[in-house]
Amino acid sequence: MSQAEISASLLPNRRRPDPSKTARLLAYIHCMKKPVRRKRKAARVLSRRLVYKGPIFWVTSERVIEPSGVRVLREIVRHNGSIVILATTDDPREPLVLLERQYRHAAEDFLWELPAGRIDEGERPLPAAKRELLEETGYSAAKWKQVLKFYASPGFLAEPMTLFWATGLKRGVAQPEDDEVIEQRLVPLSKAVRMVLRGTIRDAKTIAGVLWLAHRQKPSKVRN
Repeated sequence: MSQAEISASLLPNRRRPDPSKTARLLAYIHCMKKPVRRKRKAARVLSRRLVYKGPIFWVTSERVIEPSGVRVLREIVRHNGSIVILATTDDPREPLVLLERQYRHAAEDFLWELPAGRIDEGERPLPAAKRELLEETGYSAAKWKQVLKFYASPGFLAEPMTLFWATGLKRGVAQPEDDEVIEQRLVPLSKAVRMVLRGTIRDAKTIAGVLWLAHRQKPSKVRN
């Protein structure tokens, strides 16, 4: 059966169109100009000045014309990027999530967090995640999967964060840096979710990781 006959057969049986007209219509539709995807416009940087440079991040002051046409001064905290590790046990009933508790002076409080750290210059995200998990907690993992990539505060912070899910955990000896005093605990996923909802967990990357895993798990595996 020709394409014109197929098209005609799909129409109501009141009156079949002329096959030649149908063929011309299909040819016209085929030749119609396809929509062109517009390239994403980039901001035009008019000037950039280094305001501060430290061992972890640097700050720039930039005058830009943004894609909307707005001309503005933006001060940006720049960073090589960080990795976050959602390390969980393989318990078939309910996974346990590896959390850390440490003092964060910027928050002026102790915070519960997923293990995380910066990516060194020239380092890839996955090797950085494996290194940080071992250094901070002593754990290594058999399986790794990248599950999220996000910005914690893109209004001024240019720090991409990559979240890895690590399973098949094996315990070892932690190798923290001199300024790291870290308490660690394996917490049932359902409890970690409650800690998020009650405001006990206030760290954004940890909230993202815990809720991602809770959403992924079947309801029967996470007790309310």
